[in-house]
Order: sequence, then structure tokens, then C-alpha cells
Amino acid sequence: MPIVLMATAFVGLALAASVAGQENGIMNVASNHSVDETVEKLKTILQSKGVALFALIDHSGEAEKVGFKMPPTKLLIFGSPKAGTPLMLAAPSIAIDLPLKILVWQDAQGKVWLSYNSPEYLMKRHGLSQDLVPVLAAVKNLATTAAE
Repeated sequence: MPIVLMATAFVGLALAASVAGQENGIMNVASNHSVDETVEKLKTILQSKGVALFALIDHSGEAEKVGFKMPPTKLLIFGSPKAGTPLMLAAPSIAIDLPLKILVWQDAQGKVWLSYNSPEYLMKRHGLSQDLVPVLAAVKNLATTAAE
């Protein structure tokens, strides 16, 4: 059990550091809604744009099933083969970061956040050319719109 507590503390510190602006390629957007409301907004936006939601992982719900309590935390995995395939053809390694993901989570103070990989970070990480960045930049607009 002490290892679990240490791991939980470490994750909390890492999330707090990323919110504070630590450069790790993760962008954080504050949401004006609960985790569930934010997730529903994201699902509606994805559906309206014809983007597939491949998975919705309820980390906090799964934790609860095994006796752990954590703030609401859900991960949406989504994308479009039409948009993603050219990226993977240009840089096959980006397949490890695709489909795109947005994490919706609540911090210890009750604030809800949307977190995602920065398009610039993914571009640099996989050596993509600048002309492919707009494909990845859609995630920023999606997160911003869902947070409003």
C-alpha cells in the first residue's frame, strides 16, 4: 500500500507541475464544466465533425471497482483515418501517439482540466514537416471549444 500512496503522490505532483506550465509537451485547458459535462461536450463535437470516438476510458470508475478513490478522470481516444494516415505515412513513429487523446480530469481543488499533447511537441517528437501541423492542431480547437 505505501507504494500505491507514493505513486499517487507522484502522479499528483506531475499533474500539478504540468498545470503550472512545466514543458513536457502537454497542454492544459481549464474547463467551465464538470468532467462528465466536458466529456459530453467533446463527444457531441466529435460526432458533429464526423470524427470517430474509438474509446472512452473511465480511469476513476475503474479505480473505484478495485477499491481506490480518485477524482473524476476520463480519457477520450478519437481520430480520423483520413487525417491520421498521411501523418503516419510521413512519420511512422507517430502511430504511437495516434489516435489523438484528450484527458478530462479534476484536480484536488475541484477544478476540471482538459489535457492533450501539443501539436508542436508531436511535430518535433516525430520530425513532421510544418505543413502537417494543422492536422494535429484540430485537437487544440476541440479542447478549447469543449471547455467553454
